[in-house]
Amino acid sequence: MKQNEVFQLLAFFGLLVALAPLLGAYMARVFDGQPRKLERLIYRLGGVRADEEMSWKRYFAAVLLFNVVGIVTLMAIEMTQAWLPFNPQHLPNVPWALALNTAISFITNTNWQAYSGENTMSYFTQMAGLAVHNFLSAATGIAVLLALARGLKRASAQSLGSFWVDLTRATLYVLLPLSLVLSVILVSQGVVQNLAPYRTVKTLEGAEQVIPGGPAASQVAIKQLGTNGGGFFGQNSAHPFENPTPLSNFVEMFGLLIVAASLVYAFGLLVGDKRHAWCLFGVMLVLLVGSFAVAWWAESQSAGNMEGKEQRFGVMNSVLFAVATTGTSCGAVNAMHDSFTPLAGLMPMWNMMLGCIAFGGVGAGLYGMMMHVLLTVFIAGLMVGRTPEYLGKKIQAWEATWAVVAILIPNFLILIGSAVACSVATGLAGLNNAGPHGLSEIFYAYASASNNNGSAFAGLNVNTYFYNLTLGGAMFLGRFGVILAVLAIAGHLAAKKTVPASPGTFPTNGLTFACVLFGVIIIIGALTFFPALCLGPIVEHGLMLTGRNF
Repeated sequence: MKQNEVFQLLAFFGLLVALAPLLGAYMARVFDGQPRKLERLIYRLGGVRADEEMSWKRYFAAVLLFNVVGIVTLMAIEMTQAWLPFNPQHLPNVPWALALNTAISFITNTNWQAYSGENTMSYFTQMAGLAVHNFLSAATGIAVLLALARGLKRASAQSLGSFWVDLTRATLYVLLPLSLVLSVILVSQGVVQNLAPYRTVKTLEGAEQVIPGGPAASQVAIKQLGTNGGGFFGQNSAHPFENPTPLSNFVEMFGLLIVAASLVYAFGLLVGDKRHAWCLFGVMLVLLVGSFAVAWWAESQSAGNMEGKEQRFGVMNSVLFAVATTGTSCGAVNAMHDSFTPLAGLMPMWNMMLGCIAFGGVGAGLYGMMMHVLLTVFIAGLMVGRTPEYLGKKIQAWEATWAVVAILIPNFLILIGSAVACSVATGLAGLNNAGPHGLSEIFYAYASASNNNGSAFAGLNVNTYFYNLTLGGAMFLGRFGVILAVLAIAGHLAAKKTVPASPGTFPTNGLTFACVLFGVIIIIGALTFFPALCLGPIVEHGLMLTGRNF
């Protein structure tokens, strides 16, 4: 590793550790404070009573209804874009199956793209449809996390707050101002931001080339900060108009981690245990750094393998971007993961199979991690023969069961979806590679969709009825099935009394707990996916060493 790469890594992770508490403290004050003037105006316009709280069932109903309406309206925009304004390229209406897949994708914070952005979506669709839901889907994840934090903090309560208030505050005070700042930085680096038609120019060889434009910087900012990942251009952050300089590459990678990481610290403040928050932060950081180390080592064993890599910034930046975007549920890419060596390509896949919990999607990553935390506390309690306690709440079989359900829903969707795709002609028809590499392409697609990540392995044609519908279903169930389990647990915990810590209470803010939690996460992932991974990237690595490629 070069000296400048070491310096970049130290700066990257050092800034993350240093700035997360500052932004986290700000967010905790925002989410736990009183309504402000602009907020109250929004509530009046929307007919929302800021002081009216919701039970967990009503909270979930609000989440589901809001997002289903979002799917319908976004589909309507896509399927009528030819007749709507801001379409200088006169792009046609989007076919219904692709429109449905894309609508579910952006509403669920997956941002899976079975299309090339600049060739499919008009400026109006990109701005009024996709970019809007980049904000709203991210804010939904934050809102669900806040509901879970209240469930842990409150005692003998029947409510978890108001979804509409949480959604408004996350958008108004966190996502919008941060996106504005990042947009300005990106524009200063050369990311395009205009409404001009595409230009046709002559190359040095005399051929004609179409140069696309559009309001890209504003969408790139929220796609990173909201861990969305939907690129304005088909090549995503590998496109020079989305990611033109080393500085833009650095801030885009940093942007996709900072809000999710800061929410961990904010969670600690909201539940009254900062040491526990740092414990969770440490586990997430180890998972992220560990996956980077394995992927970087594996990629370094193949000297000169630059296919699909970021030529301008080097292989290290391709690897770091890949593990950061899959450790979160961002899905943005600056390299094609399909071109990584098998073990390097395994690590982004592994990050998603763990649930994108390092640091995860904004809000979603932490409430996904909390399911592992509850399961760890429950197992630890069984080991010492006591009713386990977590932040003053007794964790019983009911909560452990729902935590297991939340963990297994995406895992079930990955395995079943991949098995079906490998068993039918329509699933196999989209493959560009045979053998274990082809299996990895399918496996990666369902891991990405089911865990609401959105990145693609590439090499698999998914713009078909089969993949648009099955991946769309995986995205929807992977998002709202987990949210249902999380809110059910939150409501159940809120109704419980808080019990004081006793000598038999298992501490959840020390190294022992961190190690047990790390072990539970790895064991669950390995037991679920190791057999399938052996058929894909692991066996491909062995075959590669013998000289066979796919």
